[in-house]
Amino acid sequence: MSIPLMLTAYLALTLGALSAIGIYSEMRRRRFGPAHPEDRVFRCTKCGYVYTDDADVDRSRCSQCGKLNEPIEF
Repeated sequence: MSIPLMLTAYLALTLGALSAIGIYSEMRRRRFGPAHPEDRVFRCTKCGYVYTDDADVDRSRCSQCGKLNEPIEF
């Protein structure tokens, strides 16, 4: 085997191993990382307070002034 071929093979194997480690660690981080909460965001039309509530709630009462509000659509 020639030296340039050996260097190319070494470089390819090293980059492949580093890529595999990077992909594995990213998959592991996503699997064990905190899950995004399934909350809905509400903004009070009376006082402007922004708050969250459960995903199954269609209208939520503002904790500051008590007005019922619709969720914000992003």
